[in-house]
Amino acid sequence: MIRPLILALSFSIASLSPVGAAEKKYGPGVTDTEIKLGQTMPYSGPVSSLARFGRVEAAYLRKINASGGVNGRQVTLVSLDDAFAPAKAAEQTRKLVESDGVLAIVGSVGTPSNLAVAKYLNSKAVPQILLLASTPKLDDPENLPWTTTFMMPQPVETRIYAEYLLKTKPDAKIAVIYQNDDLGKGNLAGFKAALGSRASTMVVAEAAYDIMDPTVDSQIVALKASGADTLFHASNARFAAQAIRKAHELGWKVQHVLLSGVSGIAAVMRPAGLAASTGAVTAFWLKSSEDPMWEADAGMREYRAFMKEWAPNEEVEDSVFPYSTAQIIVEILKNCGDDLSRENLIRQATNMRGVQLPLFLPGLTINVTPTNRIAWRKARMARFDGTRWVLLDDVIGN
Repeated sequence: MIRPLILALSFSIASLSPVGAAEKKYGPGVTDTEIKLGQTMPYSGPVSSLARFGRVEAAYLRKINASGGVNGRQVTLVSLDDAFAPAKAAEQTRKLVESDGVLAIVGSVGTPSNLAVAKYLNSKAVPQILLLASTPKLDDPENLPWTTTFMMPQPVETRIYAEYLLKTKPDAKIAVIYQNDDLGKGNLAGFKAALGSRASTMVVAEAAYDIMDPTVDSQIVALKASGADTLFHASNARFAAQAIRKAHELGWKVQHVLLSGVSGIAAVMRPAGLAASTGAVTAFWLKSSEDPMWEADAGMREYRAFMKEWAPNEEVEDSVFPYSTAQIIVEILKNCGDDLSRENLIRQATNMRGVQLPLFLPGLTINVTPTNRIAWRKARMARFDGTRWVLLDDVIGN
């Protein structure tokens, strides 16, 4: 039986402005001493590697807890397993709202699971913020006013890869391996749209897989036969690793293009084989802990110290994103002051201007408004050299 992970957390932010005179406003799950938040994570199932987001966020919040509290309130995070199954996510989210009485859903992982609960949460006026999902369907202020994401959306990220290939490899013959759901189909559609009129000649083969398939070996064999020299992975970490490894075994010397969310060294490159992964490219908007250029960086040193003390069992190179997500959660709570109503929480989550946390790449900031909720719009391309990711060129995007 999977037991819910319940975390009692307190925050202390020394820089808070005095709010003693302000009127206190509380939504469900909030008292003078507690703020209760919820999330669902794939602690089990086919993409359980993504559960590191929940574990690292929990570790960061424990660290903040040790420093004393946000406005004297304890924050309780109830993190439940959804097994990356939409039906399970719906069941667990209803429990969080109707039984556990959380103020908001924060940082839940996965496109299918978040899509499955978005309409429900919006119908209940429950904030659903900082989602780790890339589908543009969740970027809909008019129909989903209580929802925000914290990943680069598919049309934005795939445009970056299309621009990179059009500039560096305009005659590329591209094969695409994609997950047969909103994640894969959305990235495939965004990529082809970004290639524009060149898509019909550059994309020479496509192959889909189901998330419950044991392998993608047969798809890679078929894609190799197309004569493609570039492989765009619109897939999750497990199948990206399988595809890279199988291509290497077949002697297919192909340029791998990976989504940012499936470029982790521990989750993808090592399982695929470091030699097999060499030369792959992806997009970065956060600093890499493996890049020596950040060795003396204050934010990176603080991150490494945090990982050593608070999350020693997690992979350092794959945890920068969840660490930064936890920092944004704290930032939004801090900005709420004593108005911890659901209305003010979504107001703070949709009004972030020029925010740059310690592990953001230089020149990249978050700007979110109520009508424009895409946090990440720019990135830098990087190439894997067999050991680490090496940044290339300048910032891409707008």
